[in-house]
Amino acid sequence: MQLKIMPKKKRLPAGRVALILFLCQMISALEVPLDPKLLEDLVQPPTITQQSPKDYIIDPRENIVIQCEAKGKPPPSFSWTRNGTHFDIDKDPLVTMKPGSGTLTINIMSEGKAETYEGVYQCTARNERGAAISNNIVVRPSRSPLWTKEKLEPITLRNGQSLVLPCRPPLGLPPPIIFWMDNSFQRLPQSERVSQGLNGDLYFSNVLPEDTREDYICYARFNHTQTIQQKQPISVKVISAKPNRERPPTFLTPEGNTSNKEELRGNVLSLECIAEGLPTPVIYWIKEDGTLPTNRTFYRNFKKTLQIIQVSEADSGNYQCIAKNALGAIHHTISVTVKAAPYWILAPQNLVLSPGEDGSLICRANGNPKPRISWLSNGVPIEIAPDDPSRKIDGDTIIFSNVQERSSAVYQCNASNEYGYLLANAFVNVLAEPPRILTSANTLYQVIANRPALLDCAFFGSPLPTIEWFKGAKGSALRDDIYVLHENGTLEIPVAQKDSTGTYTCVARNKLGMAKNEVHLEIKDPTRIIKQPEYAVVQRGSTVSFECKVKHDHTLTLTITWLKDNGELPSDGRFTVDKDHLEVADVRDSDGGAYTCVANTTLDMVSASAVLSVVAPTPTPAPIYDVPNPPFDLELTDQLDKSVQLSWTPGDDNNSPITKFIIEYEDAMHEAGLWRHQTEVSGMQTTAQLKLSPYVNYSFRVMAVNSLGRSLPSEPSEQYLTKAAEPDTNPTAVEGLGSEPDNLVITWKPLNGFESNGPGLQYKVSWLQKDGDDEWASVVVANVSKYIVSGTPTFVPYLIKVQALNDVGFAPEPAVVMGHSGEDLPMVAPGNVRVNVVNSTLAEVHWDPVPLKSIRGHLQGYRIYYWKAQEGSLKRNRRHIEKKILTFQGNKTHGMLPGLEPFSHYALNVRVVNGKGEGPASPDRVFNTPEGVPSAPSSLKIINPTLDSLTLEWDPPSRPNGILTEYTLKYQPTMASRQVDIATQGWFIGLMCAVALLILILLIVCFIRRNKGGKYPVKEKEDAHADPEIQPMKEDDGTFGEYSDAEDHKPLKKGSRTPSDRTVKKEDSDDSLVDYGEGVNGQFNEDGSFIGQYSGKKEKEPAEGNESSEAPSPVNAMNSFV
Repeated sequence: MQLKIMPKKKRLPAGRVALILFLCQMISALEVPLDPKLLEDLVQPPTITQQSPKDYIIDPRENIVIQCEAKGKPPPSFSWTRNGTHFDIDKDPLVTMKPGSGTLTINIMSEGKAETYEGVYQCTARNERGAAISNNIVVRPSRSPLWTKEKLEPITLRNGQSLVLPCRPPLGLPPPIIFWMDNSFQRLPQSERVSQGLNGDLYFSNVLPEDTREDYICYARFNHTQTIQQKQPISVKVISAKPNRERPPTFLTPEGNTSNKEELRGNVLSLECIAEGLPTPVIYWIKEDGTLPTNRTFYRNFKKTLQIIQVSEADSGNYQCIAKNALGAIHHTISVTVKAAPYWILAPQNLVLSPGEDGSLICRANGNPKPRISWLSNGVPIEIAPDDPSRKIDGDTIIFSNVQERSSAVYQCNASNEYGYLLANAFVNVLAEPPRILTSANTLYQVIANRPALLDCAFFGSPLPTIEWFKGAKGSALRDDIYVLHENGTLEIPVAQKDSTGTYTCVARNKLGMAKNEVHLEIKDPTRIIKQPEYAVVQRGSTVSFECKVKHDHTLTLTITWLKDNGELPSDGRFTVDKDHLEVADVRDSDGGAYTCVANTTLDMVSASAVLSVVAPTPTPAPIYDVPNPPFDLELTDQLDKSVQLSWTPGDDNNSPITKFIIEYEDAMHEAGLWRHQTEVSGMQTTAQLKLSPYVNYSFRVMAVNSLGRSLPSEPSEQYLTKAAEPDTNPTAVEGLGSEPDNLVITWKPLNGFESNGPGLQYKVSWLQKDGDDEWASVVVANVSKYIVSGTPTFVPYLIKVQALNDVGFAPEPAVVMGHSGEDLPMVAPGNVRVNVVNSTLAEVHWDPVPLKSIRGHLQGYRIYYWKAQEGSLKRNRRHIEKKILTFQGNKTHGMLPGLEPFSHYALNVRVVNGKGEGPASPDRVFNTPEGVPSAPSSLKIINPTLDSLTLEWDPPSRPNGILTEYTLKYQPTMASRQVDIATQGWFIGLMCAVALLILILLIVCFIRRNKGGKYPVKEKEDAHADPEIQPMKEDDGTFGEYSDAEDHKPLKKGSRTPSDRTVKKEDSDDSLVDYGEGVNGQFNEDGSFIGQYSGKKEKEPAEGNESSEAPSPVNAMNSFV
């Protein structure tokens, strides 16, 4: 009897006990050997050897063939059931059964329809020892229905929008394979932007103008019937306008933030995430509570589909897909549950027993949910099968005791749950057979010395025989411990020596008899090479010889073969083999390589090699210098938690020695596609010990550097995911500032994914009021960089710290920073406000500082509001008054007000400013500025000009800057005298008339120029200085220096001169905005110079004078023609 058991070695005990193999009662798999002579007279229950699949989809255009093959002694007969009832094949002329088999052929090609024979079939093979049954074979014809007719409207959308083209193929059997093509049957190109989903729809993350076409066609291929169905073409038009604004990703499929997926054990788990966005998002995958299996994980469809083959219950869990582009990232969590149809833990095996023996059939299966085990006997549920007193059922085990020949039967174990079933046939065959040895008698075994020797003794018997071995003609039992006896009867001599040669006898015994067999063992000398070929260097064109002397057992045939580079020698007459020599004549460059001498006998083989190097004086081409070729064969070894050893093979240095290697890494989990610098090593190294960070999915690449530059990167190494650890660092940029008077806003710069060191990154935010009696308060938050503490006192200092933590543990103790709760508006106004008028345009303001406690925030400075007001109407018209503002930063107690108007009534107040805003205003203080120099008259007109007189009219100045007391008029004649005698001449009178006409024209021009709003020189010179008080009057005559540019001045009308004591000196008015700051936003320094902000709108004053500063006055213009 042959046992199907893995060999298990037993060493014989020391002493003089005979070497015996006791093959005890076997409960494991047992079959009768398929020896022809043995099968002639041994009965055996039926065994199903071949059957159609459980789910059998047929081609309706071909005949239906349902297979059922079985073996047994005597040969079994076959019968079928269909849909649970007997299927009488004799009554159906289209159905035939193959002779000597149970295979059915249903001839539907001549007549009939496949749908008629759709159903559940089961085959039974029966003989006198029992009945075996097949699986339930569900026969269904394949279907390839046509597409439902539909009218598809053209789709028009803008550049950059997302798009989904539905396919929705008809339901076929089996489901069709979907693909998209155009009218020319060319597959539509797909990319990260455009791809086909698992449901067959075509997804566009964003469309481009080149996506415009009228022939988007979805095809469904039904492989079983070799047919292809076509959907109506879809027309898409993309408007080539300015693309939509860039947008962060959103998922097109699946919908929502979470979804569920159920898959069966052993299948392929396919998870899909397709996102839209602009720019096109990139998809990444992680498993939240573990790592993706290295050798079973594959990415399809531009990483939008994650596939795990041979899925098991351990692959259950939450999988997260992350869609990311430059504007943001989103994630979707898919909860995967792996269920399992029943699968075998221990399937029942055939059992051969002899009468009176005990045994058992064990049927153990697992699944999710746990499968239910049921037993059948000869195809009938065991509960209603004929009773057998030798058997007892105990759940998944049938126990047999004291079996008899009538106990022979075929038992079926059915393990089933909602996802499927398993059916196994196992027979119990009760036989009474004396021992038989199946190994051929007098078999000769030849073994090389010092090697193992195995002597076979295949046997059969019922009950199972015991085996013992003897050596020698006298039958002396083997009593040494140098032998190993295997359970299949084989005798092993682990180290055969010369004295192991001899005849060995195998004896098999059971209670019904005994059998024996002799085999012979010969030990041979090993083959040895006593002189090996030697390394040789020869010049081209010379002759070389290799020698290989061999010693072997003279009873064995020796064969010597020569190889070149592990292949046959070239078929060239230059190669000569003579006994133990190889000779190569007229050596060529191509003859260089490794030459191997192989010595073979029927029992062993030895070899030895030597290298031939051919040198020749051939000129070598000029070397080509270039950057190195990329390194290759990257390998990761010594993989520890925080280090790994990377090794590589350098590429060709291209005639410039490699000086160093640059190693970069990619973190596929947190920053896929981004390569960062890891380290550099010497060009002499090909390995590097790399320090790693926790919870990073590393890939490495290497670049070689020589004097000409850097090579291209190598191919990436395999990925290596380091174990998670607690964070090494804490968040930076920790601040505490209040946004409201009663809160504290704590902010920080969060850790990036690389710094997290593990899943579940969170932050422990702690705060403590400084100089208070409370304990530290804390809260743990995640996915934020801000936390708001409410109910705090106003502007109180706090101690703050933010500590990182993850699922593994906490980061080191963080540093403590100082912050403040929210500010509120100041409560008190500055007191004791005083004003000191410096001159007509400048005033100095003093005030007392506000107590720090009443500021209720960070002191920003003090702000002065001032405005020009009418006396007696200060309160009445305040809402219509335009105010100006000057801000003095810091803890100032005084400031300067520049740019005031002379002879004006002003009011001001002072307020303290903090980060929240202004406090209350101080009581208004009023002051007056002294008189200043007036501006020029607004206009000057000439009325009634004659030859010897003219009348002047003018308007008051726009800015009197005080009380006007007088006007000073100046003129300058251009001719000192006239010839009286000429004046009486007629020609002179005519000339004067012409001159008068010209003067009239000139006056008209002057009026036109004046109406255009020009400026007189007085205005232009005044505009060159910000302060009108710095325009001096001449000491000697009291006139304006502006109009005095000649020696003789005669007023047209008498009038008092401006008193000398009212002459304004430059030093009396020496201030302007130019002196205090830039524009209206200057500031005062500590010494009173201007640094405050000057704000508030100022009305534009009307234009004065003429545009040209060089135009003469009408008086001078007239006199110039006199």
